[in-house]
Amino acid sequence: MEISIEPWKKLIIHEVIEYKFEDWVRQIAFSTRSGGGGIPTMQWTNGIVFSPANFPTTNSTVEEQLKGILHWSSVSFAIKDKFEKQIVKENATINLVDVSVNEIFKELAASLKSQSRYVGLESN
Repeated sequence: MEISIEPWKKLIIHEVIEYKFEDWVRQIAFSTRSGGGGIPTMQWTNGIVFSPANFPTTNSTVEEQLKGILHWSSVSFAIKDKFEKQIVKENATINLVDVSVNEIFKELAASLKSQSRYVGLESN
């Protein structure tokens, strides 16, 4: 038997949306309250909080994935220097998950941080 591990070759993000962390948290808190939903979760890696949006699974997206190419329709992000497991703001709770062990997410965080308009301005 042969076992092959083939890492992803490329991540293509079609839209990048940056927020100031406090503004994004307020927006999520409002959406959660008005939607009556559960506790939203955001991912954190090396000073970046982010939330990707995937394309639906179709024949085309699966073909790309089999070639090692991931497509995200968008990624929203904000600078958040310090990791916290939970943020409680305006009667809403938001969970953060530290995904720093993932190499793709570490590279993504570095790329997003390099193009951030707010890097160095946040003190979280």
